[in-house]
Amino acid sequence: MYENKEMRQVFGSILEEMMEKDERIVVIDADLAKANGTIKLRDKFPERAFDVGIAEANAASIAAGMAAYGFIPFVTTFTPFATRRMCDQIAISITYAKRNVKIVGTDPGISAELNGGTHMSMEDIGVLRSIPEIVIFEPVDNMQLAQAMQQLVDYDGPVYIRMFRKSVPAVFGEDYKFDLFKADLLREGKDVSLFATGIMVTEALKAADMLKAEGIAAEVINIHTIKPIDREAVLKSVKKTGAAVTCENHNVVGGLKSAVAEILVEEYPVPMKAIGVQDHFGEVAKIDYLKKKYHMTAEDIVAAAKEAISKKR
Repeated sequence: MYENKEMRQVFGSILEEMMEKDERIVVIDADLAKANGTIKLRDKFPERAFDVGIAEANAASIAAGMAAYGFIPFVTTFTPFATRRMCDQIAISITYAKRNVKIVGTDPGISAELNGGTHMSMEDIGVLRSIPEIVIFEPVDNMQLAQAMQQLVDYDGPVYIRMFRKSVPAVFGEDYKFDLFKADLLREGKDVSLFATGIMVTEALKAADMLKAEGIAAEVINIHTIKPIDREAVLKSVKKTGAAVTCENHNVVGGLKSAVAEILVEEYPVPMKAIGVQDHFGEVAKIDYLKKKYHMTAEDIVAAAKEAISKKR
C-alpha cells in the first residue's frame, strides 16, 4: 500500500485524509511545506494550512494559541528548527501550558545529508526528552507512520514526531498493529538485546542476521517511542539476554542510549554498548558515507554486540 512512497508523501496524504474528517486539525509550516510534503494542503484547506515563513518560534507560539481554542496543530519543519530554535516556546507555550500540539521534525541526525552540520540535529531527542509532558515518537517505516497518525491525534498532549523524509525500507506488513506506548519485538533472541529506533532498525535487523550466521541469537526491539519509553519491554528483554546494544541516529548522549541506560542502572544492570553519533557534530555527505564515518552500520552493531556479550559475568 505504501511501497515506493517517501515518508513525507505518506505523512501528507494521511494528514489530508484526517483533515477532511476532523476540522480541528490545522497545519503550520515554516517555509518548508514543499520539502515536507504538506504543500498541497494549502489549496485544499486554505483556512487551515498556514505558512509563517522562516519564523519557527512564531509557528510554535501560533500553534499553542490555536490549541488553546480547541484546534490540533501540526507544526512541520526540519528537525533542528523544530527543536533547537523552538525549544523555549515548546517548554513554556506548549508543554508547560499543556497544549495539544504535534511537532514534526524532519530529516533527523545524519539524514540531513547535504544540508550539512548546521542542519544535522544530533541532539533533538536529548533537548526535548528533558522537558516534562512531551511524547517523543520516531516512525521506522510508512506502515508504522500511517497507523500512528490517528493515535497521535487522539493523544491529548504535546508530541514530537521525528520523521525521515524520503523512502525507507518496509519493516511492517499489513497485519501490523501499532501501539504508541508499546515497543515492537521484531526478532526473538537469547544472547543480546538490540534496541533500535528510526533508520537504525533496519541496520539492527541486518546485524541480527549476521550474528545468527555466527550462532549468536540477537533480540531486536524497535523503540519507536523514546519518551515515555516502554520500560517493561526493555527489562523483559535484558533479563533474558543479559546484554544490550542501543542503535540510534542521534548523539549517544541524551537519546535512546541514555533512556535505556537509566532503566538498566536503576533496575537491572547488564553490559551495554551504544551505536550512534559519539558526541560529534555533523558534516556534508551522503547518508551511507555518514553511517560508516560515525560507525552506525550493521557491522558496527555486530562488533558492539559481541563486546557486550563478552562482558557478561
